[in-house]
Amino acid sequence: MPAIWLLKTEPKTYSFDRLLQEGRTTWDGVRNNLALQHLRAMKAGDRLLIYHSGAEKAVVGTGKVVKAAYQDPSQEDPRVVVIDIAGEARLSAPVPLAVLKAEPELKEFPLIRMTRLSVMPVPAEVWKRIVSLSGGKA
Repeated sequence: MPAIWLLKTEPKTYSFDRLLQEGRTTWDGVRNNLALQHLRAMKAGDRLLIYHSGAEKAVVGTGKVVKAAYQDPSQEDPRVVVIDIAGEARLSAPVPLAVLKAEPELKEFPLIRMTRLSVMPVPAEVWKRIVSLSGGKA
């Protein structure tokens, strides 16, 4: 079974709509050591939740990893990696951070506990709950 991850993006910099329009992109700009570890763990076929940070603060769509981690070609440091991703679908409705914080079963989810982390694993039960909260089916 593929792993599931959440990627945060500032929609003014790179929005989920842009990902859907372009179809595929290289996910770069990650510098936090823990977030880079998570990128290195990703495999092609892993599922993604895309989260808009900034003013919106909501999970907005899904995607998948199409190419596992490789060294960022714009960086000399081999520890800095990127992945290639594809957009899949917009959630039925965005799931705001405030809604996620109100869910007792999500209190340990890194999006709630580690607010600055831009890349994080998503347990399958959290994926199902977020999709359910959007009004969709997991």
